[in-house]
Amino acid sequence: MKIVFIGAGNLATHLSLALQQMGEQIVQVYSRTKTSASELAALLSVPYTTSTDKIIADADVYFYTVSDDALESLVQLPFATNAIHVHTAGSVSMDIFQGKKKNFGVFYPLQTFSKAKQVNFNKIPLFIEASSPEVETELFRLAHVVSEQVYRTNSEQRLKLHVSAVFACNFVNHMYQIASEMVKSADLPFEVLKPLILETAEKVMHLSPEQAQTGPAKRNDQGVINKHLEVLVELPALKQLYQDLSDMILNQYLHQS
Repeated sequence: MKIVFIGAGNLATHLSLALQQMGEQIVQVYSRTKTSASELAALLSVPYTTSTDKIIADADVYFYTVSDDALESLVQLPFATNAIHVHTAGSVSMDIFQGKKKNFGVFYPLQTFSKAKQVNFNKIPLFIEASSPEVETELFRLAHVVSEQVYRTNSEQRLKLHVSAVFACNFVNHMYQIASEMVKSADLPFEVLKPLILETAEKVMHLSPEQAQTGPAKRNDQGVINKHLEVLVELPALKQLYQDLSDMILNQYLHQS
């Protein structure tokens, strides 16, 4: 099966390499920027192009691994009408292909990707949606090539999943950034927080997040909360964020008590 990747970013890099390592044939990489296209093409030992007019038209599957904004225009391209066209976005409906492609679907991996950090694709959940049973069969086959966990979802489910992933990953990572700046202001390295971060992540592998919650807000320890708010008095945005999150936690556990 011949596969073209439209997009050469973090996800494209990991997914294309995972598919190729399992015997799938990647035949071309497209990206609007020469640097990213050439770098991924070199890793895969395949040709690349930065021109949509030169995208190979006889492949079997086209993976659109691009930003949501770029996807809108790229799905309009009139090529490979009998091929399967799939996007990998969490928050974009499969209907973006409707009326533009005959065979289409979604191939969404629930993971955060960075080119410099390797991942075990076999452990990444993949969420599939397809325009027909025939397309679904092929997408499930490809998904099982690279992952042990494959699920059937619709666009509404996937959107909610994507929102949950933003809370669980992107927002949490931003909290790490805030914590990093705070601990450095105390002349201490971010490394002192890493055992706590690891233990917090490990706990939710065994307990529900509700059971794993600790801290002054859960205990309704207003003395500690007020001291923390005093530390943040010159950082009004963070002070408000701390107060809002504390209130949410407190309200949840007061309601349950």
